[in-house]
Amino acid sequence: MELLDWIVIGVFALALIGIVVWVMSQKQNSSGDYFLAGRDATWIAIGASIFASNIGSEHLIGLAGAGAASGMAMAHWEIQGWMILILGWVFVPFYSRSMVLTMPEFLERRYNPQSRTILSVISLISYVLTKVAVTVYAGGLVFQQVFGIKELWGIDFFWIAAIGLVLITALYTVIGGMKSVLYTSVLQTPILLLGSLIIVVLGLRELGGWDEMMAIARATPVNDYGDSMANLIRSNSDANFPWLGVFIGSSIIGFWYWCTDQYIVQRVLSGKDETQARRGTIFGAYLKLTPVFIFLIPGMIAYALHVKTGTFLPELANGNVNSDAAFPTLVAKILPAGLKGLVVAGILAALMSSLASLFNSSAMLFTIDFYKRFKPQASEKQLLHTGRVATVVIVILGILWIPVMKSVGDVLYAYLQDVQSVLAPGIAAAFLLGVVSKRITPAAGLWGLISGFVVGLTRLGAKVYYSMSAAPSETWFKDLFYDVNWLFFSGGMFAFSILVMIVVSMFTKAAPEAQLRGLTFGSVSAEDKAVTRASWGKWDIIHTVIIIGITVAFYIYFW
Repeated sequence: MELLDWIVIGVFALALIGIVVWVMSQKQNSSGDYFLAGRDATWIAIGASIFASNIGSEHLIGLAGAGAASGMAMAHWEIQGWMILILGWVFVPFYSRSMVLTMPEFLERRYNPQSRTILSVISLISYVLTKVAVTVYAGGLVFQQVFGIKELWGIDFFWIAAIGLVLITALYTVIGGMKSVLYTSVLQTPILLLGSLIIVVLGLRELGGWDEMMAIARATPVNDYGDSMANLIRSNSDANFPWLGVFIGSSIIGFWYWCTDQYIVQRVLSGKDETQARRGTIFGAYLKLTPVFIFLIPGMIAYALHVKTGTFLPELANGNVNSDAAFPTLVAKILPAGLKGLVVAGILAALMSSLASLFNSSAMLFTIDFYKRFKPQASEKQLLHTGRVATVVIVILGILWIPVMKSVGDVLYAYLQDVQSVLAPGIAAAFLLGVVSKRITPAAGLWGLISGFVVGLTRLGAKVYYSMSAAPSETWFKDLFYDVNWLFFSGGMFAFSILVMIVVSMFTKAAPEAQLRGLTFGSVSAEDKAVTRASWGKWDIIHTVIIIGITVAFYIYFW
């Protein structure tokens, strides 16, 4: 890092401070102002925030690392702009009509209070132990690699980077709430896109071009069935990414994440109206087409450079290539002064935006789904204060979890996708059937969540137990809960949760019509349909078709 790099980072920091100061000047008198920016966000802020919140350490470390290790396999999860379109076209009208603040609150409206409690608990635990923990852990590693600093003032630079990242992000999140998250995203998103695009261009130039990268990728086998790193669709016998399992698993995980997870949907709930919310998802879908090219492709470039030079990527203690170091190594080795500072600012932007969204969403879940329910008479001032305190508590928990992450980080990071694959099915089934059918009863929604959660925890427990066992005995339990490919298991869980909900609905009482009004397809009034129809025009359809067309073209090219 040279002086010019530090100047660029300094300018970025000043711009960020300016936005936060502006947000502080806007009065926030209610929990709606703090958590949902007063429900006054426009499509640009919503779309940018959806994208910036999504881009975190799993992209800077994980996706680039996956590109270096296995090529195009993980692209299925990143070319999911079409899934954000489902949020905008199908679910935005239901969420807007219900006027809920959280996704658990929506389940309470559709089913019962117990469903709300279960989803709130699952969400809070998963946010703190996976998303916050992994982002903070990987953030420390990224900056240690990029800055090339082992120690500072006698302290491991990992700790300085990780805790500094948390504290700076927490400061503007606690002060500004959702407005800080939204409007800093408008600054952070273009910097992130520009910085990552520069990495791709300079990386390809260093390597010798796109054709050189693809030639090396095609020459690198990934299984015994003729597939290479360049193949997006792989044999159904592939141990990790069978094509049928990928389509099933990525769709379930994607539906849960993009259409039902508070972390993402909270940005849409802040929209001024249905039009702004839907257009925000369309803009976010456009942006979501880019991660494959700005994160996964750089990983493949780093691998190709390592093949050509034999020394580009660092090695682990066991002698294997450290794939997770792909992105920060590209930053450190191929960028000139100034541009390196811009890309580091982009990395900062990604990690800070992701953390800010997590802090805000977690605090909102606690404040609205727990505190307000037990103290329904609490004033808006009390809710606002509780929201800020809850944000601070989440920050402290994140910091306290850093030592655990540092000791078991590699293991936990490897299981991150597994965690999501077993959390998603039950929740996805509860939301999907909840809006599709009036016949799904409140008890069915509750048992769909419970059954999915219990099966998911069993799967995770089996993964930990059998991974640590030296010579596990072969049993039906191991065959089912450990040996089955994680993607097929996710699909099986989804089908199981749906079956449970259908069976329970046959023997339990349906929700009254008044409760369902506007929350399912069969209970939407003519007036509601007219409002939704008036909220979109021909250009919304044209942009939707373009996004789907680009997605199809991508699959055809990398098939």
